[in-house]
Amino acid sequence: MSFTGKVVFISGASSGIGAAAAIEFAKQDADVVIIGRNEAKMNNVYKQCEAHGKKPLVIKADISKDKEAKAAINKTIDKFGKLDILVNNAGIMRLGSILNGNLLESYDEVMSTNLRAVMHLTTLAAPHLIKTKGNIINISSIGGDILPILPEFVTYNVSKAALNHFTRCSASELAGYGVRVNSISPGPVKTDFAENSGIIDLITKANFTTPLNRMSDAVEVADLILYLSSDKAKGITGSNYVTDNGCLIARK
Repeated sequence: MSFTGKVVFISGASSGIGAAAAIEFAKQDADVVIIGRNEAKMNNVYKQCEAHGKKPLVIKADISKDKEAKAAINKTIDKFGKLDILVNNAGIMRLGSILNGNLLESYDEVMSTNLRAVMHLTTLAAPHLIKTKGNIINISSIGGDILPILPEFVTYNVSKAALNHFTRCSASELAGYGVRVNSISPGPVKTDFAENSGIIDLITKANFTTPLNRMSDAVEVADLILYLSSDKAKGITGSNYVTDNGCLIARK
């Protein structure tokens, strides 16, 4: 696969799946825009992309804030003149449950990043993607299809279930304009997501395992992002691709 001449916008690209995707796109000669809040981590991703001959555009932004999301898209267009691929990867988890009294606080924060920001970036990017007949990849989770392993994870699972349906809705609306929209639902992935969310102890407590007895590396998800973004997947839209080492079959 080659992405020569393609412009790829990746939210949450400072680490984990987003960082891996940025590096893999750079290997395939894409012009990458990495968005995140941690400058030190983004600089590390920049260096890894640069090692493959590409210098990404680095934008420090909180995409849950409307002005910062809009500015990030505008900077992309100002720099490259177009947009081919939008990867909505940024996501957070905040603990909350019905009985512990902080459900709505958790809901508001999680949904602002995991769903509202995705809807906003999609709205901002769509006119540019229509011009290039581009596509969108939303990074969801198997949490969107199953009950949370602990009650405190409820808002995260709800946000991903909503994201899956938004993927289908946006795919339906944009298909007539030649824009494809798909989602990817990973299971456990070796990233710093659990650490950033402050849930390492809870994950350990849950003793979560997979039928294949392994966790995915972020690059495995990145490989799937590149496939769905490429012409090899030109007939695929409105789909949700699961890469979970068998978790869903174990829960059903």
